[in-house]
Amino acid sequence: MKIIKKIFSILLRVGISIILLVLLFRQADEKSLLAVIKGIHKPLLGLSFLVFSLTYVLGVWRWAMLLKAVNIDIPLKRVITSFSGGIFFSLFLPSTIGGDFLRSVDLSVHTQKPKEVIATIFLDRLSGYIGLVFLAICALFLGWKVLEDSSVLISLGIIVGLLFFLLLILFNKYLYTKINGFLKSPNAGKIRDLISDLHEEIHLFRDKPRIVAKNILVSILIQAISPVTFYIIALALGIKISLLYFFIFLPIIGAITLLPISIGGLGLRDASTIFFFAKVGVGKNLAFAMSLLSFSFILFYGAVGGLIYVLTVHNRRLQRNAPPRVHKSSP
Repeated sequence: MKIIKKIFSILLRVGISIILLVLLFRQADEKSLLAVIKGIHKPLLGLSFLVFSLTYVLGVWRWAMLLKAVNIDIPLKRVITSFSGGIFFSLFLPSTIGGDFLRSVDLSVHTQKPKEVIATIFLDRLSGYIGLVFLAICALFLGWKVLEDSSVLISLGIIVGLLFFLLLILFNKYLYTKINGFLKSPNAGKIRDLISDLHEEIHLFRDKPRIVAKNILVSILIQAISPVTFYIIALALGIKISLLYFFIFLPIIGAITLLPISIGGLGLRDASTIFFFAKVGVGKNLAFAMSLLSFSFILFYGAVGGLIYVLTVHNRRLQRNAPPRVHKSSP
């Protein structure tokens, strides 16, 4: 029964992505869209790809830093392999959750430290969300007089509210106890256990404030890459609007893409890009082209990640089946 539910859930998300894309392509002028993409300034497009690549370089560094903080000392090559598999599976599983699940299983089996591995992945994801919200607030504060759009303010308010509530549950003992008290129903067991596990995992880092702060700073830098990448793509397409708009819209678009209602954010990303950039005069075809081109970068790295993961299956099996090392004491 559970398998049927999971299959239905995946098929539903695939269906939502397909429906959104079909609607978007029907509304767009396909010939004009193709002409826009063909006429793109290729050197600028190449530059945007290089800038986007920094996302994964910094992402691996951020996760490796967290793993080291909880005494998981493994070669960087092994971290890259697991990270690559996560990128690949995030393409067709719900939001980024599928990729995170793959990473957690992969390294938990390898290190025999599931609690620590899950803690690093959760903090890795949480710090990314904090960085995203921080950038959006700063950009909206600086650009509000230029934009003055209530829908953007409401969207950001919801995103900030969710983050604030999550942080309170995880770090405020009183609220954490109250939430657990409300979840007394037998049907709420899984939710209660999930909150309890997350609360315990995040506290693995309670004595490492410098690592957490450094992680958040790296996350802010990673989140800043997306608006810059989109801005360079926009320039390559001949779109000339303020960089500030990209820093306002992209964090909100990124947060919407995280919703687990489509496959890899496909369709959601494109629809929200068209919606928000229409507010500053960017036409549907141009906004759609921006979104499709940025997704092509994600698709490329996902394919490379999948290739790395598949080619290293044999080595991972050898590592998994290897007997534990015996450290000989010096005489």
